[in-house]
Amino acid sequence: MNLIIRLLRIFLQSFFRTPLDFFGTSILSFRVIPTDLDLNLHMTNSRYFSLMDLGRLDLILRSNGRGLVFKKKWQAVLGASHIRFRRALNCFQKFELHSSIIGWDEKWFYIEQRLVSHGQLAAVAIVKALFINKKGSVPTQKVFSELKIVLEKERLTSAIRHWRTLEESIREKR
Repeated sequence: MNLIIRLLRIFLQSFFRTPLDFFGTSILSFRVIPTDLDLNLHMTNSRYFSLMDLGRLDLILRSNGRGLVFKKKWQAVLGASHIRFRRALNCFQKFELHSSIIGWDEKWFYIEQRLVSHGQLAAVAIVKALFINKKGSVPTQKVFSELKIVLEKERLTSAIRHWRTLEESIREKR
């Protein structure tokens, strides 16, 4: 239930908060609540992923992606994620979630998401996501075209390239 309330808060606030550049950083503030906890009395690992969904939603809604979602009926879906936990987040602890697009290829957007509390990194994740419509995945250049953004075909950091290679090797083992 608390995720629904958080989702509604993010959605409603997106109409009133400052719009973001497509490559801007969404910053959301949260507090760990008792329903976020695991048996160790810190935020459960699965909650990080749920909250990162909200960060990506805020990024889309505030960076002109609202039209893609509502007018074009596109959906943003996650393809993979990698997370590194650094510090526990305890009950009632405040933290911020920073989400920004750090790269793309012909199909995927790569998004970095950082959870920060009291100036210290609690977790960092890189996820890959894309938009889909009734016909399937929407190429990143089509997304850029719809948003009237002119960019090169691909921008990948060395870390993303390595991660992509690792993913391809895992996929080949199926």
